[in-house]
Amino acid sequence: MHSATASTHSAGTGWSSGVLVVAAALASGLVIAGPALRRHYPVVWWVCIGFPAACIRIVRTWRPLMAGCGLAISRRAALTVVSGLVGNGAPPPQPRVPRRGLVLPTRDGFRLLIRMLPGQVPEDFVKAAPAMAHDWEVHAVRVSTWRPGVVRVLASATDPLKEPRVPRQRTPGRLLRVTVGVLETGAQWVIDLRQVPHWLIVGATRSGKSTLINALVAGLSPQRVALVGIDCKGGMELSLYEPRLSALATNRGQAVKLLRALVDLTLDRMTVCREARVRNVWGLPEKQRPVPVVVIVDELAELFLVASRGEKDEAQAAATALIRLAQLGAALGVFLVVAGQRVGSDLGPGVTALRAQLGGRICHRVADPGTAEMALGDLNPDALHAAQSITPEQAGTAVLASADGWDRARSHLVPETEAEAIAAECAHLTPHVPELAEAIGAPTGPSLHIERLDSDE
Repeated sequence: MHSATASTHSAGTGWSSGVLVVAAALASGLVIAGPALRRHYPVVWWVCIGFPAACIRIVRTWRPLMAGCGLAISRRAALTVVSGLVGNGAPPPQPRVPRRGLVLPTRDGFRLLIRMLPGQVPEDFVKAAPAMAHDWEVHAVRVSTWRPGVVRVLASATDPLKEPRVPRQRTPGRLLRVTVGVLETGAQWVIDLRQVPHWLIVGATRSGKSTLINALVAGLSPQRVALVGIDCKGGMELSLYEPRLSALATNRGQAVKLLRALVDLTLDRMTVCREARVRNVWGLPEKQRPVPVVVIVDELAELFLVASRGEKDEAQAAATALIRLAQLGAALGVFLVVAGQRVGSDLGPGVTALRAQLGGRICHRVADPGTAEMALGDLNPDALHAAQSITPEQAGTAVLASADGWDRARSHLVPETEAEAIAAECAHLTPHVPELAEAIGAPTGPSLHIERLDSDE
């Protein structure tokens, strides 16, 4: 009996030793192959090596990190005295620290929830985010409110904006939805005009604003939508896409006529919807549904700057038409993308009124703080601070914000030659909208209707 027990114990010991040897061999292999694995298979490296190491660092540094950032609450002084008397010099009770939840991996980082202690607010943890990133040895940490009393921490192990890996969209895809780049979280940067119909894009020269417009037009070109351009700098920017544009205004006079025609088109669609007893064009039967129109305005300041009384009247007419389109267009299939190097209240009261109607904001590096304030100041102060921190070396990087929150992102690099080639390739898909063609004196032709919406709509 004793011999059998000893044999069983020996077998168990041998099995345990074998498991330890195999585990040690696997761990050594992962460490040796780590650099190559990280370079060629970053997701596999993160799951097998990076994430477990990060979890160990979080556990090891949690209490000192919270104390160092002022997020720990000391026990009452009386407890310290009692501890010293009863415990004969024993160390005082440890301070209370916020309770963290389970650390969950993401594609290139991790996330966790933290329950705040009484008296703490989310801003306390936002200020501690840089310290968390340093202690946990990750690229960046973002803190946001999850629910009352709880904040969410989202960490990125590397900078996904350095080399965006999201594939560019060159097929029609979902109507009015375009993947233009990558978010700081590693997710796709998607502009969906059905969800956020109007956008304001600002950025200084060589900040990435034109590249973003290239990516947006490249994604919309294969779709059954009408693209309309307003470029009062003689069409220097938007003329690249002219084969794919249903109309292009190259000076303020043409722009005013085109905008008025767009307002009239919108009012006509409103009449059609009212007679059909539907709330928007998407409720119309497929054969009656008009083509969506995406209006791209490049360099807004050229529309609003005035030097004479006559120019003032034109600028006011353009501002009024843009505001009306922003107010009415979303439900009637007309969408605005307004871009500019500088957008400020000094351009006139119309700019502020228009800004209020543009729910989506994208701010690249700007030359003056007023432009960033105009783009993001009314939405989120943290987004404004992040936009003002973009350096000239971070071309293409932007802060995008809406009523739902904000993110840092970077658009795909779409060169001008590529944008021009895509516009020419998709020229046969250009819808001819007679109302807009007549406004700028272009020949008329047959109009098109959009295809059926995705089934999940």
